[in-house]
Amino acid sequence: MKKEFLYNEIAGNIAHQIRNGVLKTGDRLPSVRMLSAQHGIGINTAKRIFLELESQSLIEPRSKSGYFVSMPRYMRLPLPEASKPLAVARNTEPNELIDSVYSNMARKDLTLFSIGVPSGDLLPLAKLKKEIVLATRGLKDGGTEYEPLQGNEKLRRMIAARSLNWGGRLKDGDIITTNGCMNALVLCLMAVTKPGHTIAIESPCYPGILQLAVSFGLKVLELPTHPVTGIVMDAFKKLLPKIDACLLVPNFNTPLGYCMPDGHKKEVVTLLAQKGIPLIEDDTYGDLHFGAERPKCCKSFDKEGNVLWCGAVSKTLAPGYRVGWVAPGKYKDQILRMKLIQSLSSTTIIHEAVGNFLLTGRYDNHLRQLRKTLQENYNRYAQVIANHFPQGTKISQPQGGLALWMEFPENIDTAELYNDALKKQISIAPGRMFTLQDQFQNCMRLCIGLPWTDSLGLKLQQLGKLACNL
Repeated sequence: MKKEFLYNEIAGNIAHQIRNGVLKTGDRLPSVRMLSAQHGIGINTAKRIFLELESQSLIEPRSKSGYFVSMPRYMRLPLPEASKPLAVARNTEPNELIDSVYSNMARKDLTLFSIGVPSGDLLPLAKLKKEIVLATRGLKDGGTEYEPLQGNEKLRRMIAARSLNWGGRLKDGDIITTNGCMNALVLCLMAVTKPGHTIAIESPCYPGILQLAVSFGLKVLELPTHPVTGIVMDAFKKLLPKIDACLLVPNFNTPLGYCMPDGHKKEVVTLLAQKGIPLIEDDTYGDLHFGAERPKCCKSFDKEGNVLWCGAVSKTLAPGYRVGWVAPGKYKDQILRMKLIQSLSSTTIIHEAVGNFLLTGRYDNHLRQLRKTLQENYNRYAQVIANHFPQGTKISQPQGGLALWMEFPENIDTAELYNDALKKQISIAPGRMFTLQDQFQNCMRLCIGLPWTDSLGLKLQQLGKLACNL
């Protein structure tokens, strides 16, 4: 058993270094004898490790030269095309499809590739329960009183302190707490838009944002979007005269997972400020970066108070707690007025508990492990896709977040794939959900926030087989 553990540990460590770029394509690995001597293992065990890494397409043998890091097959899969939505505002919702997908949200008999939140198995549930108990004991009257309108002071102070990680330099007085990020977006739209206004968003875009905009009587202008860099800047500049407000998810947008370059963020903020067009920034996924540093936000470049920066712990810590916030800049008075009308107060105990969790440093410890797991999950998903999905499949290469976007050959309809997969207890999110236009029928989003198991891998293979049959 000890030898088996050592074999798995060494093979896993080398695989992790390759997948995370420590060992790069073309790097030469130690010889079999050197690996044997370095780790005190037998020659046969060392050979077995190399064979295992080769079976994963991570290394390749070269005659009389040894083993070298190879580019995994999944890394050679092409990227999806940049979107090309029509330059007109539409509001044709795929309501039936969206309702069907989200009605499955609580079903335990399904493998939910369709719901973009981390599984409870990846969350620090025991520690969160303790924080709830401590908050109940520590708050006056056990947390039964209303919070101040602006929200829990401790939580706002910790969010402000964490803004230094991305150049925000916020103060606790700049922040208003909300019941999740969607509530923050609701308040922002109420504050800066009116029915009939045109709002610009990325395409593809999270269905909840699309439905929210339409429910407010807004015209939705979808922006051409690249899977690596985000909105296409030339197209954005041309469409500016048509826009009354803008809502972007620049850090690890779902479903594409890109991170907008800092130069683009700064330019977007500058252009919108010059035109007096408010920018609502949804930064829900910003803490889920796969790289070494947390990316800047559009708010980092905001000198006019024109960016309404929204966030939450819904995608990182506790989806059901509904803990969110907004730093609304010059729109603070409007947001406070809307919150007074809409909700008055957040859930006192929950917001206190999350504030404590951030204060103790447990949140950062949890994030480090969660980010590592999500990145490893992406690599595993992509490997299965490369080996078991139809020829011509394209996939995104997210730089963080919870989503993987796939583009199939045009003859594959993912709404049909969704129906076939449900019969096998698998749920996916078809691409048509992420737009109000006639596009993305051959695309889908998969959530990578599920704990990886052999069973999950088999479900993904099964999904690939169903796609091949189409």
